[in-house]
Amino acid sequence: MTKTLSFPDTNHLSVVTATILFAYALTPFVSLPEQSIDFQAPGFFFVLRINFATLVSILSAGLALAGSIWLVEGHPGRPGKNAFIHGLLPALTAWMIGVPLSTLSVDLQWWVVFAFSGVLLILVFAAEYIVVDITDARIGPATVGLTAISFALYLVLAVAVRASALRLYLLLPPLVLTLGLISWRTLYLRLGGKKTLAWGVAISLLVGQLAIGIHYWPLSPLRYGLILLAAAAALTSFAGGLEEKQSWRTIWIEPAVLLVLFLGFSFMV
Repeated sequence: MTKTLSFPDTNHLSVVTATILFAYALTPFVSLPEQSIDFQAPGFFFVLRINFATLVSILSAGLALAGSIWLVEGHPGRPGKNAFIHGLLPALTAWMIGVPLSTLSVDLQWWVVFAFSGVLLILVFAAEYIVVDITDARIGPATVGLTAISFALYLVLAVAVRASALRLYLLLPPLVLTLGLISWRTLYLRLGGKKTLAWGVAISLLVGQLAIGIHYWPLSPLRYGLILLAAAAALTSFAGGLEEKQSWRTIWIEPAVLLVLFLGFSFMV
């Protein structure tokens, strides 16, 4: 099989990235009244607070989704379908970088995070562009990079929602839905485009049960996030091994290493 090398259009890439970063750059300098959406349900009273930073994060995620599809549409080896899939992780990345940017004060640290966020966005867009074509010589590193970024973003999300002291009914949806997307996308890349939606749903529900079980434990946000990450990574790895029909003598090794590694980190912090 002939190896190919394709690069995203630099003009398109720069426009998409600059637009998202410009939206976040405005956030510290624009102040709008916080809006509250209340909903009474039997036995529950839901309160959802929306501020300018929330709106920017949602808008940025939409821009990243559309921008990634725009980039992929210009790929010479694009098979003509599934462009939407390549916009999911960029959208999640654009959404999640708003977490540190909205909580830090505007100083040198904020600008360092801002610059790093721009580099991360470019790398994610480029990696998604690369994995469109299975004959691309860089598809291996791109797949590994996207997988690592996906689970790193999940850790950031878990730490953020834990630190926000959200009630359980508000904490579960982002943790479960996001992990379903990440695990499905990871298996999709690992298995060369094989549809594994059922695994994504199963893994997210199992980790959601774990999140419920440890919700009231006296855990720091980082330890809480690492425990969920350990379960998520191990289950996703195990599902990949099953789909690849690995031997039962070796299929447990990778999940066990990931589980021990992240749980070990959780007890060290």
